[in-house]
Amino acid sequence: MNNFKIKLSTFLLLLGFFLVATSAFSQQVADKIIVKVDNYIILKSELELSYQNYLNSQDGKADPNAKCEILRQLLFNKVMYAKAEIDSVIVFDEQVESEADNRLSTMIERAGGDEKKLEEYLGKSLADIKEELLEPIKEQLTIQKMRSEITADAKITPSQVRKFYKAIPKDSLPFLPAEYEVAQMLVYAKVSKKEKDRVKKQLLDIRTRIKAGEDFAALAKEFSSDLGSAAQGGNLGYRGRGELVPEYEAASFALKSMEISEPIESEYGFHLIQLLERRGNLINTRHILIRPKPSAEDMVYTNHFVDSLRTLIVKDSLTFAKAVFEHSADRNSKNNGGRILSRQTGSAKLVAEDFDYNTYLTLDTMKPKSVSQPLPFRSPDGKEAVRLLYFINKTKPHQANLNDDYEKIYQAALGDESARMLDDWFYTAIKELYIDIDEDYNKCGLVEGI
Repeated sequence: MNNFKIKLSTFLLLLGFFLVATSAFSQQVADKIIVKVDNYIILKSELELSYQNYLNSQDGKADPNAKCEILRQLLFNKVMYAKAEIDSVIVFDEQVESEADNRLSTMIERAGGDEKKLEEYLGKSLADIKEELLEPIKEQLTIQKMRSEITADAKITPSQVRKFYKAIPKDSLPFLPAEYEVAQMLVYAKVSKKEKDRVKKQLLDIRTRIKAGEDFAALAKEFSSDLGSAAQGGNLGYRGRGELVPEYEAASFALKSMEISEPIESEYGFHLIQLLERRGNLINTRHILIRPKPSAEDMVYTNHFVDSLRTLIVKDSLTFAKAVFEHSADRNSKNNGGRILSRQTGSAKLVAEDFDYNTYLTLDTMKPKSVSQPLPFRSPDGKEAVRLLYFINKTKPHQANLNDDYEKIYQAALGDESARMLDDWFYTAIKELYIDIDEDYNKCGLVEGI
């Protein structure tokens, strides 16, 4: 399977995120069923929407075979979805609900945290938006699970990696951009006891109003700092043990059905929690989150504290890794010396696009093995912090080679092997399914070749 197919497959997996915004587009397309796979169908509007999104991502430089390749991938996904039903590959409703809540939260954040703005843009209520997300998400998660099961035994040896690399024409080896290795130490501002007491009192007042008959969901929408769950009346859906922060989880499992907790403090702020239902080790809760806000004095104190740590690091009296382990609030990097990982690949080798503008500008003024001055930082969930950046290393742009880029080439070879396994599986699977392709689209040779 070539690179175009691999990239396009990833693109199509991500497409489900945008489906709620497509109704106007679909109405412009004279719709019809173009493929049937058992009880599942592919509509002309699905193909046209996917193709349009592909064109938008290519800056006008489209592959001439793109539309056929997109339809081929849509068919591949429908075959996996239909076969998953036969093989009883199940994605639980709780997982689908949780993913829908996460995506709705992200959509609200991208709309500037304004729920009404999102509703106006899409012409739908938040409840309707979430409802339209559920089926595409269920299909997407099921397909991902099927892919994982099909390719679970994919393995590649060092000799196969070398063989894969040597088979690539020299003029086709990718030219890799500059890569950065960067670590951070993140320290949230410590708020005063007075501010914490203010927040706890506010939540206790809200609790009193709920007990007096006011609607929990309405008050969550009005007061909660957790914008994603606030849009759902504070509901977090069903979660198992280990899925929630310890303080929240412990308080939730101690509650009786429909009971409301006292204010509970966690790393995110203070929660008012109501247990809606418990099913064994699964709990369905809703909450109202209010974050204490650090004062200007709190920020000055935090900045001084971080600067004192920087002085010790620069003088070699303290290693950056130890400072991170003892003081950093970033749990994802606390145990790996503070290394920042790419959200796209999970790698510690970052490219310019992995950084926000201000971070990139800061790194541009630094040399490898240097530590930045204390920098103000706001976390994605709105918490004020101060951080230090440690610029570990930077590699120059270069053409891919085995010495410098073995891991990337290994992953490409592994991906190629996984693709071969998927191809073999597909040819076997289609013999068990009813497939009907509209004659106008059969010219793509959908069944004959992937």
